[in-house]
Amino acid sequence: MSRTIPLAQRAALASVATACLLLALKSYAAFQTGSVAMLGSLADTGLDLVASLVTLWGVHVAATPADDNHRFGHGKAEALAALFQVALITLSAAGIGWQAVTRLMHGGSTAHAEYGIGVSIIALILTFALIAYQRHVVRQTGSLAIRADNVHYQSDLLLNGSVIVAIILDQYLGFSGADPVFGVLIALWLAWGAWGSAVTAIHQLMDKEWPEERRQKFLMVAARHPELRGIHDLRTRTSGAHDFVQFHVDVAPDMTVADAHRVMEEVEARLAEDFPGVEILIHPDPQGYVRPGDRA
Repeated sequence: MSRTIPLAQRAALASVATACLLLALKSYAAFQTGSVAMLGSLADTGLDLVASLVTLWGVHVAATPADDNHRFGHGKAEALAALFQVALITLSAAGIGWQAVTRLMHGGSTAHAEYGIGVSIIALILTFALIAYQRHVVRQTGSLAIRADNVHYQSDLLLNGSVIVAIILDQYLGFSGADPVFGVLIALWLAWGAWGSAVTAIHQLMDKEWPEERRQKFLMVAARHPELRGIHDLRTRTSGAHDFVQFHVDVAPDMTVADAHRVMEEVEARLAEDFPGVEILIHPDPQGYVRPGDRA
């Protein structure tokens, strides 16, 4: 098993543990304060827990080795997990927005500010630590599910900070509409984060090509081999934490199969140094060869 899989699973477990602790703390604070912003934070944490469990499932399935029915592995389970998170985040945003608008229309008050503020400060500290760890794991693994989870928890920093500001304005400074207004802002922020995660997941499910800068770097490294006469038909895609590349190269027409095989292995070895873990498929063509479908 590769080193990337245990890292991703540990990050998912850390996310589950953090969500469980914050869910208990925020449940108590929401009950004591009656704050819409605090209620929104609680709802978001509840969905964090479900999303983190789905993330754990996604990275577990993605870690499953390739088999006869899934020759490219199970990496896209991470994209499916990310889309499930998007659905949950969107529902959360809609519910929080509705509750906030209702409070604006009909009024209401909050109480026991110290509970909401204290719990939100604890949540900020725990969330910051989790985000830092998730970013480390994403840099090491490229996990899409952990990246989506990280985006969600980044929004939690703003969310918890907003709860503190909303409660202070509402209870200490007399701005009675501050709490529901911040609830609306939190809902909009969650919806924006959901959109970004959805776009990333869909791109992966649709096998979108690598960014142009990365493609050009790949071609530049491959083209360094002195026996290559050209490179064409480059295709790239990503599945979970796994990258796949295939391309054609032109070699001397009189090159033997054994020599062509040697060149391909040397090219793959050079690419592995700059693109570790990428699965590469190279097809050699004799220079000047024109495929039947390319003829005028």
